[in-house]
Amino acid sequence: MGEKTMDPLLFFLTVLLFVGTQSCPEVCKCVAKKKYGRHIADCSYKELQAVPVGLPSNATTLTLSVNRITSLRVDSFEDLVDLQALWLSYNEVSNIAKGTFAFLVQLRAIDLSHNRITDFPWGDLSNLTALQQLKLSSNLLEKVPSDAFHTLKDLRSLWLSDNQLAVLSEGTFDSMPLLSLLQISHNPWNCSCKIWWLKAWMENTSVIPEKESITCAAPERMKGLVFGRSLPMDCMRPSVQVVYHSSLGSSILHGGLSVLLHCTAVGKPPPEIRWKIQTSSQNVAINGPNIEEGNNSLADVTSKHSKGMHFLVFKNGSMVISKFSKADEGIYTCQALNDVGSREESVSIALASSENPADQLENNMQASKPESKPCDREEHSKSEEKIVVLYLPPILPKTSSSVRVLWPWAALLLSSLLALCS
Repeated sequence: MGEKTMDPLLFFLTVLLFVGTQSCPEVCKCVAKKKYGRHIADCSYKELQAVPVGLPSNATTLTLSVNRITSLRVDSFEDLVDLQALWLSYNEVSNIAKGTFAFLVQLRAIDLSHNRITDFPWGDLSNLTALQQLKLSSNLLEKVPSDAFHTLKDLRSLWLSDNQLAVLSEGTFDSMPLLSLLQISHNPWNCSCKIWWLKAWMENTSVIPEKESITCAAPERMKGLVFGRSLPMDCMRPSVQVVYHSSLGSSILHGGLSVLLHCTAVGKPPPEIRWKIQTSSQNVAINGPNIEEGNNSLADVTSKHSKGMHFLVFKNGSMVISKFSKADEGIYTCQALNDVGSREESVSIALASSENPADQLENNMQASKPESKPCDREEHSKSEEKIVVLYLPPILPKTSSSVRVLWPWAALLLSSLLALCS
């Protein structure tokens, strides 16, 4: 009598049952609560040194708390795509590979408190848009990127207390409209102007409990003070103004116009000045002076230009555009930055060849501007734009009389200075 073959459907169900019974590691306890659609894998209090293999792929909650796990690999949770809660508190985690959490898009809660984390894979959070609770307290974190939480629109609770945070970037918490609990106490806060924004933000929010526990560790004169309303902080967001100057000397016209823009900035602490240039053919950013201090005569400026330096920026905020030509028409923006924030002001420069350049100027400026935006009257967010029109007269022969004729052009060469956003 020949052997009977097993019904294919029965075989499939047998294999499925076998796989299901083998999918929970021995050290863990796996429970299915079908009524609630939950599948729990509890591997806590097991002295584990690594995430166990063979975890059930349908797990919605994984508990690994109170073990001795030291690192999380990129494949530690790769099969747990349905995971909604991950508990890893009270371990010894110090290393987390980038991408470890990136595919756990169903996650609503992560608890990594009481570990030894110094470098968290913040980029992984961009995929976790369902996250509602994130606990990173009692670790060794020294910084949080300004955009770390920019996709976490549903986050309700965030624990960052008991770390090594000294500063946070302005706007760090702005992208979480549902945030109702934020723990940042017991960090070594540097109560300088770098977190002046945080002081103002805390005064107008109710999401931070126990504000009395947020104290300063630096500077020395503020050590131990509560980071609250009465904390003395002499800080001021920069103010900025761009002024056009023309007295560079009569000889400048022999090689083409040279334009001097001076940027005046005031703030506490003193702001750093940067220039941004946008023309029809290029965008240039100059982050600080490129000319050493000293007696920079016109000959020095000409020498620098001959060495390929066209935009010369000095420590006092001045910028010289040597041999200004049609190609240099565009928007010149001075930006002032300090620990409190930044402001900027722009001036649009067009070179006209006629005595009535109004129509030509409008066309030139429309070509050199970025996409138009409504005027914003808030000083801190938009700059006041000005227009400078320069006349370029014909270059005359180098004679003593020609210098006298040219100098009135060099005295200003300024047809109009208008405010577009008044």
